[in-house]
Amino acid sequence: MAYVGSRTTAARNGKGKGLSVYAVDARSGAWTLLQVVEGLVNPSFLTLNRAHDRLYAVHGDHAEVSSFAVDPADGTLRFLNWQPCGGTNPVHLELSIDERELVVANYATGTIAVLPVATDGSLEPVRLLLGLPGSPGPHRIEQNSPHPHHALRFTSAGRSTPWHIVPDKGLDAVFAIRIGVSAAETQINRFRSRECAGPRHAAFHPALPLVYIGNELDSTVTTLAFDEDAGTLQCVGHVSTLPGEYSGPNRVAGIVMHPSGRMLYVSNRGHDSVACLPLDVNGLIAPLAATFVPSLGHFPRFITLTPDGRRLLVANERSHTIVSRALESDRLLPLREAALVETGSPVCVVFAGHAR
Repeated sequence: MAYVGSRTTAARNGKGKGLSVYAVDARSGAWTLLQVVEGLVNPSFLTLNRAHDRLYAVHGDHAEVSSFAVDPADGTLRFLNWQPCGGTNPVHLELSIDERELVVANYATGTIAVLPVATDGSLEPVRLLLGLPGSPGPHRIEQNSPHPHHALRFTSAGRSTPWHIVPDKGLDAVFAIRIGVSAAETQINRFRSRECAGPRHAAFHPALPLVYIGNELDSTVTTLAFDEDAGTLQCVGHVSTLPGEYSGPNRVAGIVMHPSGRMLYVSNRGHDSVACLPLDVNGLIAPLAATFVPSLGHFPRFITLTPDGRRLLVANERSHTIVSRALESDRLLPLREAALVETGSPVCVVFAGHAR
């Protein structure tokens, strides 16, 4: 099963109809549309619980998050409830380690919200709203205040931790946050990025305590060593996501790690490409070894891999397609042949396993 979030509003030039549910044939890779949950405003980023029987969505540019039950027979969705998220333009969400709470990054108002999850999977009102410390970066338009863009919980080497890694585009900072019962008991550690880097999204090495940050504003990736006990971050590498000869406009968007730990993929909006960045045995990116493959569409806001790591998917928001390409088994580069799924303004894809 594949669940696709989209932009739906005129303000975002949205052509999406809502939250779409597809059945994906594991052998052929063919996608079959099963359901579109309409009447939702910008159901953009999505997350599933571990059992894959509950799905949660943020509603971009608005101030709500919503919950859905997943039908165990066919994977279709049933709306449970929605809740205000305590801020404007929620852009990412992630469940806590015990799945009793949902952590939401409110981009416009610069806060992290924590909502309890009821036993039936529905959401309860915000119990904790966290501000983020630091001074805005130098970009006058994009960095006028805190702008947390991601709240992914750190997992590596089979270990799941309570730390949420929060890149903040507005503050040129990456935070490691361990949420407590109150703001006073919540631990927030800050790593200061380069000026005007604009940290956006994070990915993790599958076997090493390393965090990779896609920096939106300067089109780079920063590699950070993460102390899983203390929650501290330290820079160990920094590379560009663009070919040296390119001088046009660009914004980094999505970032995803191959489960082998041998390749990192980053999407470029503007250059309209995916930077394929090979990693050495220590998890470091070789500065001059990148391969740049076309996104086969315009404005690749989101990328991900199929659960088996065999295909790379690129959600091209402005050309209204999801491009699926098989990966070479040795170099892990996308093959030429591509399958297209036409869908309005796709911005997120998550997968779940269901028999059909």
